[in-house]
Amino acid sequence: MSSPATLWRWQCLDHAAALDRVPPAIEEARAQDWCNFVLWRPSRLPEGCDTSVGTLRREAPPGRVEAQGRTPWSDANPAGYRTEIFGGGRRLRLKQFLYDWAFPAADHPCLWGSRTRPAEIGEGRVVWLGTDYLGHRGASARLARTTVELSVTEGEFSDEEIVALYAALRPAVPEAVPRVLGTPFAELSYWARHPAGMVSVPTGVFRFHRRGREHEGDWVPSKKAVDFLTAQGVPVAAGEFRAESAAVFGNGADVRELDVVYTSPAGAELRLTVQRTGGGRLAFPPEQDKHPATTEERDLGGRPVRLGHLSADYGACDAWWQHPDGYDLRLLGSAGAGLGPEAFFGLVAGIDGALRLAGNAGVLG
Repeated sequence: MSSPATLWRWQCLDHAAALDRVPPAIEEARAQDWCNFVLWRPSRLPEGCDTSVGTLRREAPPGRVEAQGRTPWSDANPAGYRTEIFGGGRRLRLKQFLYDWAFPAADHPCLWGSRTRPAEIGEGRVVWLGTDYLGHRGASARLARTTVELSVTEGEFSDEEIVALYAALRPAVPEAVPRVLGTPFAELSYWARHPAGMVSVPTGVFRFHRRGREHEGDWVPSKKAVDFLTAQGVPVAAGEFRAESAAVFGNGADVRELDVVYTSPAGAELRLTVQRTGGGRLAFPPEQDKHPATTEERDLGGRPVRLGHLSADYGACDAWWQHPDGYDLRLLGSAGAGLGPEAFFGLVAGIDGALRLAGNAGVLG
């Protein structure tokens, strides 16, 4: 884990009442100090577009205020950055933020429910193209953990133009990238740091919406996460991924789910959920959600694994299975080259094998 001196620290407002009523225009390099995520800037605009205006929504503690651009479904006030790109009768907008109130569904939640298609944009990264929740032509990618969403609001942009725009995104402050990636999710996440209202959202190929609006999630202090997981018998590594954050969700003794965040050096993510069988909200076998996806059943030592994915080359994958010691598991993965279903199933098998070696060490016991 990174030393305190290299962890990312950003500026926040002290009170919700201090929020800007209209997010101010501020260039990306200056805005980075206010963001709990890597901020990206377009190094090349689509042909005919000659204007790029970025505005910053600053982070503030929970509280409902009249402020343009704030989250409408919660009292949360997380940081966000919006870029309007326009010219020649065409316009699109980019939104950047840390998607941290749930796992980003299929790695592109703004396109949920539409048929999507991936395109590689360099360094193993993927952008997804489809239709967003407003019915606009849209796109989405996670770059070094940052969710970058695109929506076409005027005119037409081709797939090639959108892919080229994503491929031309560059870190606004390159030296911030390793510090953000070296900071545990639990320290970056707004919902891990504040008792903000939650929302029931899809999380992957299979249905799991049952976390309600009341804030929940007790996050383990980052310095204690590895020791906590070791005591629970949960592996602290899966391939190149390393566990760096953990939380218990639920209503106390009756319903408890352990979530583990694993990240790779490049910022790809796995999210493991574990519960005692019947002691949480995972229901096996799972029901497929409405997003178009491929699902199958695979064998894991004589036990079935339900595996879903969007792309055979890139994922994003979702796997559910049961451990013989009496608990249910779910593993979600972000998308990218090398994260298709074959490699992902290898991660499932590795986690399952590590759990079996650890024995019934007390997962949520």
